[in-house]
Amino acid sequence: MFFYLIRRLIYAIPIALAVGFVCFMLVQIAPGDPINAIVPPDAPQDVVDQVRRDYGLDKPLPVQFGIWLLKVVQGDLGRSLATGRPVWSDLQSAIGNTLTLAATASLLGFILGCVLGGLAGTFRGSILDRAAVTIAVAGVSVPHYWLGMVLVVIFSVQYNWLPAMGAGPGGSADWAWDWEHMQHLVLPSITLAVIPMGIVTRTVRGIVAEIMNQEFVVALRGKGLTGWGVFLHVVKNAAPNVLAVLGLQLGYLMGGSILVETVFSWPGTGLLLNSAIFQRDLPVLQGTILVLSLFFVALNLLVDIVQTALDPRIKRA
Repeated sequence: MFFYLIRRLIYAIPIALAVGFVCFMLVQIAPGDPINAIVPPDAPQDVVDQVRRDYGLDKPLPVQFGIWLLKVVQGDLGRSLATGRPVWSDLQSAIGNTLTLAATASLLGFILGCVLGGLAGTFRGSILDRAAVTIAVAGVSVPHYWLGMVLVVIFSVQYNWLPAMGAGPGGSADWAWDWEHMQHLVLPSITLAVIPMGIVTRTVRGIVAEIMNQEFVVALRGKGLTGWGVFLHVVKNAAPNVLAVLGLQLGYLMGGSILVETVFSWPGTGLLLNSAIFQRDLPVLQGTILVLSLFFVALNLLVDIVQTALDPRIKRA
């Protein structure tokens, strides 16, 4: 187990470097001049050139990448072109809010998906199976932003049951674990949970149905094992694959919640990316995309380690 962990950590280093390079280049080749976010349109050319030199944008791209990578290794993601504040200071609260939203949505989607998928896989071909499959297909087909707007219209505009904007009272960006703040979490977490619920439902259904047809389940029943005992064995065999799907969905929600956060004005990385795109704020774009990408790499590494601990077959391999 120790050597497997070391090997996976070594593999993660070139992946992280490649992610950093891709993040830097994708932002650089995007159309538009980031200097336009700093200087007014009628600024003299010498002022524009001076600002470009101050931010190091006059250097060749390989030199810019080397300087940026060296600063990133030291924990410096640069300063925002639009606000002048350090990127990391804006990212800290945004990452925390996005992680809270993504973790809540993943947990909700995981629980509902496991229940629906487990029932559908156990009673395959029944009305319950068809209903679960229909819910799963609808969940992965409905656009996030459309569902979010529908929920806002119903629960916030018509009935005024739940707030629609911000992470706290008055549109606050600060999160706290109390009822006033948790009300703001309900609608965006339900919106984000729909797609992972559908994916987990279909995955669990297929895995449970396959396991239920295997010979060891027949042998367990032949030994007189009760339904609960058989269920525990099925869960143990299905857990590694389901855990991998859950880890991937959490990573996707961390990086793919930009539309939902924009609809609900949730102060997370998605809303931060949205504003940085329109302002052409390169340091914020690069820093946010890099942190989210590295989080996804670290999450995959964690899932691999947990899978190895749960599944003896991976250990032997």
